[in-house]
Amino acid sequence: MSIETTPANAAKPGEPRAYRSAEWFARAGKYGFVPRSWMKSQGFSPELLDGRPVIGICNTWSELTNCNRHLRELAEHVKRGVLMAGGFPLEFPVTSLGEPLMRPTTMMFRNLVAMDVEETIRANPIDGVVLLAGCDKTTPAVLMGAASCDVPAVLVSGGPMLNARFRGRVLGSGTDIFKLDEEYRTGKISKADLDAAEAAMSRSAGSCMTMGTASTMASLGEAMGIGFAMNGSIPAPDSRRAVLAEQSGKRAVELVRQNITISKILTRAAFENAVKVNGAIGGSTNAVVHLLALAGRLGVDFKLEDWDALGRDVPTIVDLKPSGRFLMEEFFDAGGLPVVMQRISHLLNLDAVAVEGGTIGERIADAQSWNDEVIRPLDKPLTPQGGMMVLKGNLAPNGAIIKPSAASPRLMQHRGRAMVFENSEDLRARIDDPDLDVDADSILVLKNAGPRGYPGMPEAGTMALPKKLLEQGVTDMVRVSDARMSGTAFGTVVLHVAPESALGGPLALVRTGDFIVLDCAARKLELEISAEELARRRAAFVPPPPAYERGYGRLYIDHVQQADKGVDFDFLVGGSGTPPSKVSF
Repeated sequence: MSIETTPANAAKPGEPRAYRSAEWFARAGKYGFVPRSWMKSQGFSPELLDGRPVIGICNTWSELTNCNRHLRELAEHVKRGVLMAGGFPLEFPVTSLGEPLMRPTTMMFRNLVAMDVEETIRANPIDGVVLLAGCDKTTPAVLMGAASCDVPAVLVSGGPMLNARFRGRVLGSGTDIFKLDEEYRTGKISKADLDAAEAAMSRSAGSCMTMGTASTMASLGEAMGIGFAMNGSIPAPDSRRAVLAEQSGKRAVELVRQNITISKILTRAAFENAVKVNGAIGGSTNAVVHLLALAGRLGVDFKLEDWDALGRDVPTIVDLKPSGRFLMEEFFDAGGLPVVMQRISHLLNLDAVAVEGGTIGERIADAQSWNDEVIRPLDKPLTPQGGMMVLKGNLAPNGAIIKPSAASPRLMQHRGRAMVFENSEDLRARIDDPDLDVDADSILVLKNAGPRGYPGMPEAGTMALPKKLLEQGVTDMVRVSDARMSGTAFGTVVLHVAPESALGGPLALVRTGDFIVLDCAARKLELEISAEELARRRAAFVPPPPAYERGYGRLYIDHVQQADKGVDFDFLVGGSGTPPSKVSF
């Protein structure tokens, strides 16, 4: 595929192109004097203000976000690359989203960060941007913000942390936390054992080393062509991560000179590739809402149903936790995403654009696997059908999703009696009650964990199993909610039920004792009650009061869209570019 590289604001033949930053730095009189003088106050020489491309380095660094705590150092390598290519690098901070610490959930603030990125780019003399991201929601947030401005952009991820090792076991962040918690709750390990595992779990900077949401979104950024090859898998402490950052800085300058904006890379073809790659890697369910939101910012025709239609027959061939055995270090050593994409190349749009130049097909042509256990051949998949399944029915009229590579095959066709929890507090209070009326065939239902109801749609969908059933050896149950789940989690978990319960969606009307049918083969999620009974319950429904009365929380509740639309704000769908703006004085 070829893309148009003629500058939109091309000068006459023989004259240099005037970039967007020239509106600040190339003006005569006081309107040029002031911005140039302020930049010179930092020790920048006049040569840096001579009309060369200004590259913003969008940095989500924070000591509150371990995944991103090394991004200040990585930014220095980006700066070197920008300078090598003749650009002018300027680093700027945006809010950092740290999954382990932020409450009520980082998802509530993804849109805030996207707004931060968008308005910072638009308000400042930035011609192109390098996006430094790591922890889960930072990647979609920075991509959404840059997409709304449609500037030239390169994604640079922070990379996964090193594998955790504990008493002869290799632990995966998130995934093994759930397992250790179950072992502790059932008395199989002591508090001292749990504390020792805690100290061993996170031993370097970087994001979760499982195929959680952070690794998934870094990999999908690579698959979509907006990040370089191996962006998704180089470990955070590895020197090759710094080299990738430098190369990305250099390329950002070239993208500006060629006028290759983010929308020329993130096309419908790129989104189709992302869906198929997500199935092949056993990627996070969170990718569903993030890509839907990103497509909305770009005006790309991409819907929830595309996840099922495009990914239905994609096998999972990456044997990584939570679906499989290995971790991101092994994935990188095995050859990373280029090997995966080469093995499913017959399913991909190989002429899709790669940010470094050329096509995705050219990028992966020479990929070689170094470990066929980690990245399996197509005839030995981890799961024959790994793509996300989109379920519909009277319980989820606008859709719900399930991740087959993380589910128990025996439960994907299931009928069970509902055990309903009205909210997360109710779940925590009762789940270990020995008198809880559940058995292995019951279906756990969690309400009021959707975008508006919680608010922010937390990763509460992986409900802990009842203690009394764990003690009986039960390892999985069907769980249904309007929440999300961690990309590091596993189980037969139905998520993102839309409309959510707080809006009076059918999930709000389920009562303990009702029977629910999950039929993954038919893509059905049904509540076995009559339409008349459902209507009676709906008429009696009283919505819960909003969790916030003011500030960003109230803005979020009033304007957030449902899961099937990507959970973006309704007023941010569609970008507005970077039109000329009024001067500030």
